Order: sequence, then C-alpha cells, then structure tokens
Amino acid sequence: MNQSVNRKGKEQTASVHEPLFHIVKRDSIPWYKAWAIRVIAVLAALIICAVLITLLSHKNPLQVYKAMFDGAFGTERRIWMLLQELAVLLCVSLAVTPAFKMQFWNIGAEGQVLMGGLATAACMFYLGGKVPYPVLLIVMVLASLLTGAVWGLIPALFKAKWNTNETLFTLMMNYIATQIVLFALCNWAKDGSGVLRPMKNFGLPAFGPSAYFPNILVVAILTVILYIYLRYSKQGYEINVVGQSQNTARYVGINVKKVIIRTMFISGLLCGLAGLLLVGGTNHTISTATAGGRGFTAIMVSWLGKFNPLYMTLTAFLVAFLKRGSFNIVTQFRLNDSISDIITGIILFFIIGCEFFLNYKIVFRHKAKEAK
Repeated sequence: MNQSVNRKGKEQTASVHEPLFHIVKRDSIPWYKAWAIRVIAVLAALIICAVLITLLSHKNPLQVYKAMFDGAFGTERRIWMLLQELAVLLCVSLAVTPAFKMQFWNIGAEGQVLMGGLATAACMFYLGGKVPYPVLLIVMVLASLLTGAVWGLIPALFKAKWNTNETLFTLMMNYIATQIVLFALCNWAKDGSGVLRPMKNFGLPAFGPSAYFPNILVVAILTVILYIYLRYSKQGYEINVVGQSQNTARYVGINVKKVIIRTMFISGLLCGLAGLLLVGGTNHTISTATAGGRGFTAIMVSWLGKFNPLYMTLTAFLVAFLKRGSFNIVTQFRLNDSISDIITGIILFFIIGCEFFLNYKIVFRHKAKEAK
C-alpha cells in the first residue's frame, strides 16, 4: 500500500516538473520548407527594420529600401563594384572553408590576407619598374600565395605537434600581421604619413569590360575548383572524415596531422590569393584596413553556406548587397553610419537565427504526450 502511494507521489512530482516544451533536433527538412523559413526570416527582418527606420530617422522605409537597391544595382559601375565585393569576400570564405570543414577553427584569415597583400605590395614597391613586367607578375603571384600559406601553416604545425588551441593562435596572429604591415608602411612611406601611394602601373593586368573583371573571373573559377576538390577528391574525403571524428580517421588509416597541415596550407594559400587580388588588382596599395574585416565576415558566409562553395556564393552575395546598399543609404539620406549598421545587423541576425529552426524543432508538452 505504502509502495503504491509513493509511486503515485513520484509520478505526480515528475509531471509537475515536466517542462512546457523541449527542443528536438530535426532528422531532415524538405528543401522547400527550408527556403520558406529563410524567406519568412528575411521578411520579418525587413518589417522590424522598417519600424526602426521610421522611429529613428523619420524616413519612409520604402524609400530607404529603394536606396539600398540603387546602391547595389543603380548603375553599371555599382553593379561591378558589387560583384567585386562579392568576389573578394567569397575568395576569403572559400579559403576558410576547408579548415572549418575539418573543424580547425581558422580565425586568422584577416592576418593571412594581410600578409599575402603585404607580399604583393613589397614586390610592387621593390621590383616595380626594375624587372620586366612578366617577371614581376610571376614573382608577385608566388610571393603572395606562399606568404599567406606560410602564415596559415604556422598554427597548423603547432596544432599538429602540440595540440595548441587554433582559435586563439590564429586570432593572435592577426594582430602580429597588422603590426608587420604598420612597420612596413613606416619604412615605405617616406613622408611619414604611413600611407603608401597606389602603384597602378605594377598591379595585375586588367582586361574585360571592367577593371574588376579579372578578380571576378579568378574567384568564379576557384569556386568551381574548390567545390570539386571538397566533394570528389580523396583529400576532400579525408578533410570530411577528420572533421567528423579524428579517432575514426585514424582508425581508417588517415594521417590526421598530415591532413591538418596540408589543409591549413591550402587555406592560407587562398587567403594569400585574396590579398593578391585586393592589393594587386583593386587597391594597388596596402594598409592595415585592406582586409576590411572580411576575414571575420567570411566565417559567417562559410557557415551559412553549409561549407558548400556553391551555396556560399548566395550568402556572400547577400552580405555584399547589404554592404553596398547600406553605404548608399548613408550618403543619400545623410544619416548616421549606425542606421546602416543596424539594418544590416538585424537582417543578418534573422537569417542566422532561422538556421536554428532548420536544425531543431520545439515540441510542446501536450504534443509530446499525444505522440506517446
């Protein structure tokens, strides 16, 4: 009798403390539902932004959104600038993707891009006009790629040898790269301004309908190559296995240390390529702001694109569109920079937040009981 009473009391206590809902990971979700959730997230973000625009700036939200669209697509030059921004951001995103797919958290893309750009600027500064242009071009390409690769290789060697924390290691190397660039500028800028004048005559060759076309073409080809490399090559398979479980990789005979070193070498090399495109193909000079935060934005682009180079093109386009459009809002309406940052931040927050509902679902208490 007492045992049955105690049992009932325990059951009542358990029911009282049962949570109202719990979060369950989804097995899968149809593609059309996934895109419907993303569209709803963007629409909700636009509504929230419209309310904030009205309250903070007293502007018509529709006019603001039209200005964003015009800032990205209003003229032919703006379209090319949008594609250029898309290309460089996508290049950096492609660079960090192999490492992230391996679960090596490379937060040092900013520094790797800077070091690749610094090598490009050094070649232009010291060899420009002193050696034949084809020789300069070859040396410049090799120097930028190898410098970025070596900068990415350093944390990989420490990780493989002593299992250091790659997140902190690569993050700290960003600051070292910034100071090296400052040191170089202090020596190159003889007027003491710390600003190196553009060296347009010694940059990458320009061809096609726009000066930005070569950069866009290179990144488009790189996107296809990296997609094939990660999806169909043996090394891409090894990266995927190491990312899922290093113990499993060792069990099937994969040399984990070798994969870590090789993958970060490739990641750094592609960051060096981004530095080459920025310095040699776009700015023709270098500063500490050359990378422009793309190394950190690329993390979001890569993650939202599910580490798939083709999907990452869409996410990089969205970020580039928001950047170009927000810039036009500030200039056209003479608003504070914070307004554009708020709009961009809210839209990206909703897009990132919707990924939760793509991977998990909320099950309420009464529904869970009905399922039982």
